[in-house]
Amino acid sequence: MPIIRAVSGIVEIHPSPPVSSRPPATQADADHRRDRAKEQAHQDADRATHLAQQAYQQQANQPSASKPALLAQDLMTSPVTSLPSDSTLLEAWTMMQHKGIHHLPVTSVHGTLIGMVSNSELLPYAHGLESVDPPGPWTEYQLTHVMNSRVLSASPATEIREIAHIMLNGHVNAIPILDGSRHLVGILTTSDILRAIVHQSPLELWT
Repeated sequence: MPIIRAVSGIVEIHPSPPVSSRPPATQADADHRRDRAKEQAHQDADRATHLAQQAYQQQANQPSASKPALLAQDLMTSPVTSLPSDSTLLEAWTMMQHKGIHHLPVTSVHGTLIGMVSNSELLPYAHGLESVDPPGPWTEYQLTHVMNSRVLSASPATEIREIAHIMLNGHVNAIPILDGSRHLVGILTTSDILRAIVHQSPLELWT
């Protein structure tokens, strides 16, 4: 088909150049294209692998976003029900029954911790403590006669993991929490820790 071209208002007609016929594709051409496609696919895969490795390395170098572990002050019961050292076994037994607790810290006249008494120390006297007529002879015994004066304690900033370790190795179910002056600021029991395990993520608890 001729080509019509307008130049300065003059129409020129040129014959169209002959169209060369394209030689048919050979098997060698098909193999070459297939090899090129495979090579390109390998290059794309290598590039994707390299980018993935870079992303992984960047993620690994970022600071951990895990939450800090829970501390004693996060789970402890405060204020604490306690009794002075001159209290009687009957007073301790009555308070435990009324409050539904199993451990009572014993404090000095200055408010510092000097011992702990639990229901296990009072159980041998339970019959006499609950007897009204006649009352048991030991109802007026002071707590200093039965309390445990060697007490494992922790500070408010102690991690729960460490306290659980102390409880396990020391075979105790309650740890009094003391400030720097050994004044009682809280108490942490195995029930408190179990309650936290039920309601909080273990990663938050033990991180």
